[in-house]
This record gives sequence, C-alpha cells and structure tokens, in this order.
Amino acid sequence: MYGAFSTTTSSGQARESDGTDRKDSPINPKKEQTVKQTTTELHQKLQACRSLEELQVLCESAEELRTDLEGTRLVFGTGHPEADLMLIGEAPGAQEDKEGVPFVGRGGQLQNKILEATGLPRSHVYIANILKHRPPDNRDPKPEERERSLPYLLRQIELVNPKIVLCIGLVSATTLLGRKSALKDLRGSFFPFHGRELAVTYHPAALLRNPNFKRPTWEDMKRIRERYDELGGKPSAEKELPA
Repeated sequence: MYGAFSTTTSSGQARESDGTDRKDSPINPKKEQTVKQTTTELHQKLQACRSLEELQVLCESAEELRTDLEGTRLVFGTGHPEADLMLIGEAPGAQEDKEGVPFVGRGGQLQNKILEATGLPRSHVYIANILKHRPPDNRDPKPEERERSLPYLLRQIELVNPKIVLCIGLVSATTLLGRKSALKDLRGSFFPFHGRELAVTYHPAALLRNPNFKRPTWEDMKRIRERYDELGGKPSAEKELPA
C-alpha cells in the first residue's frame, strides 16, 4: 500500500515502448535541457524564499503542488517557526482542507494529546505534510505528487531548521528517506537527514483503527523526547514521562 516510488506496465506496453525508443532517439537533448532548466529555476525560487511566509506565498501559486481534486486550499504548515521538533504527515484530509491547517481532524486531536503527554505541546513544534493539497477520497499520495512536493517541503524544513524531523506514518518516512521499508523496520532508529536526525512513528489514524499501536507509539515518543533533550532542544513543559 505504501511502497516506494514505482510504476508498472504490462509486458505488451513494455515491448511497444522499447520498439519506439529504438526507432526514435533514446535521448532528447532539448527535453533533457528543459528539465534541467526547470529544476534549476525552481531551486533558485526556493532558495530566494528567506522565510516561511515567503515560501507559503510561493506555494500558493505553485500549480504542481495541486492534486486531481479541484477546489482545494493550500495546507502549508503550522506551529513554532523555529521548532526543534518538526512533524511531517502524509496529506491533508477533509477537515484540514476546510481549515487550511494540518492535523486538525480526529487524528490530529489524538496527535495533540500525544504531544502534550511528552511535554512538547503543539505550539512548541512545527507540523507539515508531504502534500500541501488534499487528494480525493483520502487516497495515498501518488508517487509523482510526492516527487513534485518534495523540493518545497525540503526548503520548509531548512527554514524551520529543527533538530529532529519526525515522520508520522510510512508514506512520510519512505518519501523523505527515499527507500522502501516496513514501518516496523524504521521505528526505534534515528537516521541522518540533511544535517539533522529523522525518526519514524505510527500515524494517529493507525492508532484510531488499531489501539494496539498505542503502546509502541508511546515508546517511540519517549525515545524521541529523550533524544530531543540530548540534542539541546528548546526547553519545553517540565513533565516526567510515565513508563
């Protein structure tokens, strides 16, 4: 369900494609140059954004961030602009699309309780998603949607400059780590990520479906809070974590 980026074609399509590639030139220099130029231009635009506010303005006009659901609003991000812990979810849902804020539905309410329990309230962290627009029917983000959104998210992470990036769910984790893995194999570790550390835990929606995930999620959050303090995270609510 949450695989790494992949595409699948039938054998007939593959044979037809191979024949076409051999007949035409395998590389179109003009097209390759256009792609490189577009990538360079986007990089320059992103680097020109010196604040989250400027990046949000750029995202507002970025058609490539939209999904195939019409009429959605941008769900950019929310929280402390200099947070030392940044949460990255999957994509906005109906309630998030309505309010323009990530993690405000049932899952978001549960995530708030989890954060409060660790002494890191929502106001102390920063929250964003892989996608900044809602996909239809709450489906998983398509590989091409994640690929188009990633440069904007990476710049957003740079501007917040957290010590720890916490991936909420497998879609977020596989997108940022760029590899296919099971969530159980990613939990419990801190991965190097652009000069920061990246951790992975369950999405609150998974906890709502299966309460058995609550205990391992709590273990993850205790571990993350401990590492947060070790890295010199900004002081937060003094709270002794229960076992």
